[in-house]
Amino acid sequence: MSDKSLDTLHESVPVQNKKGWRKFLAFIGPAYLVSVGYMDPGNWATDLAGGAAFGYQLIWILLLSNLMAVLLQSLSARLGIVRRLDLAQVNRETYPPIVNFILYVLAELAIAATDLAEVLGMAIGIKLLTGLPLMYGTCITVLDTFLFLFLQKYGIRKMEAFIILLVATIGMSFFVQLFIAQPNLSYAIKGFIPSALSPEALYIAVGIIGATVMPHNLYLHSALVQTRKIDRNTKGIRKSIFYNFIDSAVALNAAFFVNASILILAATAFYTTGYTHVAKIEEAHSLLAPLLGSKLAPILFAIALIAAGQSSTVTGTLAGQIVMEGYLKIRLNPWIRRLLTRLVAIVPAVLVIGIMGEDRVDALLIFSQVILSLQLGFAVIPLIHFVSDKVTMGEYAIGWPIKILSWIVATILVYLNSHLVLDFATEFIQDSESLLLKIVLVLFIVFFAVLILFITAYPLFRKRDQSKDADFHGALIELDLSQDLPVNRIAIAVDFSVADAKLIKTAIQHAHQATEFIFIHVVESATAKYLADASDDEETRKDQMRLDIYAQALEKKGYKAVACLGYHHRVKEIVRLVGASNAQLLVMGAHQHQGWRDYVFGETIESVRHKVDIPVLIVNQS
Repeated sequence: MSDKSLDTLHESVPVQNKKGWRKFLAFIGPAYLVSVGYMDPGNWATDLAGGAAFGYQLIWILLLSNLMAVLLQSLSARLGIVRRLDLAQVNRETYPPIVNFILYVLAELAIAATDLAEVLGMAIGIKLLTGLPLMYGTCITVLDTFLFLFLQKYGIRKMEAFIILLVATIGMSFFVQLFIAQPNLSYAIKGFIPSALSPEALYIAVGIIGATVMPHNLYLHSALVQTRKIDRNTKGIRKSIFYNFIDSAVALNAAFFVNASILILAATAFYTTGYTHVAKIEEAHSLLAPLLGSKLAPILFAIALIAAGQSSTVTGTLAGQIVMEGYLKIRLNPWIRRLLTRLVAIVPAVLVIGIMGEDRVDALLIFSQVILSLQLGFAVIPLIHFVSDKVTMGEYAIGWPIKILSWIVATILVYLNSHLVLDFATEFIQDSESLLLKIVLVLFIVFFAVLILFITAYPLFRKRDQSKDADFHGALIELDLSQDLPVNRIAIAVDFSVADAKLIKTAIQHAHQATEFIFIHVVESATAKYLADASDDEETRKDQMRLDIYAQALEKKGYKAVACLGYHHRVKEIVRLVGASNAQLLVMGAHQHQGWRDYVFGETIESVRHKVDIPVLIVNQS
């Protein structure tokens, strides 16, 4: 098992030998996977509220938050390119174990909160497009687990292409809506000029900025850039940093276009017509058709919402994989990881909808953004520390101008997000009658404040021994290769295909003259299912005959060989027969199943290797 981020995708895209625009295109992709987090359903509510209540006035706030995002994401990419570690791995190297565990839990909560927003957004989009109730739409979203697995099997470039397609769908949907709405361009352009904000506008502006930078995206980007196989010299690293900065700027500007389009659409459709209190996604959708005089606009609005939710949920799973591997050194099967993340999001959504009704969905969306706000500082502050460290970053450490600017941005973001959290807490304390809950909430806020101060100060006063646990697996173990034990009993799982000859030849290469071979085949007929070893149907007899022929062929070569039939359950029977025969080595063939075939035919090898306590030799049968 490798210690690299996204192990199966690491350095899977070669860029060394490409030149000109082909080289540039080879780097394009990681930032697009990141950008979808900046246009997810969780951002829609603030954009709609801002446009409806204040017209075009807050466009410059969107632009400011986008520039902050470009800066932070470029720092994240720099860390991954130079250190060849993601943000979670570097945190593990730097902070004490207990602090890392807390940071891990917070990161997982942020990812779950993000996925909650995506689930609700997709469910709302499905309802708006089809009329299906939110409860059913929420449950349907679990099916995208299989879409993620399908994309991951075919590599990072296919996944990037899929996400870019969804981003293009969102962008095109809003482009057409803006064309239908025909906004006042002169007023929209004036919105880019900074202006004084009223207390009400300032509150929305804080929400826009606070919801822009997603903490999990900083983990994600530092890992995704490692999918490119670059030249590990000064020129190669500097080019990679440059190309990834361009990638970030282009992709995040696409996200800015989407967010600005939502705000401008709301300003044109609602603010100018007196509907200044529209803040709910469903309410905005229902008003688009009568106000714009087009039935196409609300359809495109719903399609864009579904696309935004779907694209964001794919990247959330990748981020979850990264933080779990980076902090805990634990790797889960991708489908388990995806399913767990999705269930953590679906369960609270279903409970809220089922118990409190669909009217409370918007409150749940706001709560998810509060959770994200809590986590942001714990990702941004360590990131700035790490890319500023000349010991580990060398000549690629950021200079003082960028460092000062980064700390200013971090301060603004932490302050604004803390402001949102404190407002939420104040409102809760005022409404709650429980003294115990009030005390718990206050202690919770104090704990977070202390933790922020600790992660800010710790790298300044203490440097950890990075050699101690920089490797995913810890210290290198000294190998003992003094003994060369012979393999006396080899089990061979056969399926009577033309590939069996290659399987047997490979097994013989690991044997000596006294080795005994155990041929294993599992009968999967209907009779074998119910009668097991009492089965005497035609398939069972023929399978036994073929196994005997295999055994006799090896006996003619001077080896001992026995034939063992199993019945019905392939994995269980192979494991049972291996154990019963006291085999020291199991030889199996890989059938090269891909995509849907894995789910139809199963992954026998993957299951067997976890259930036997002997070495398993896998032979490619292609």
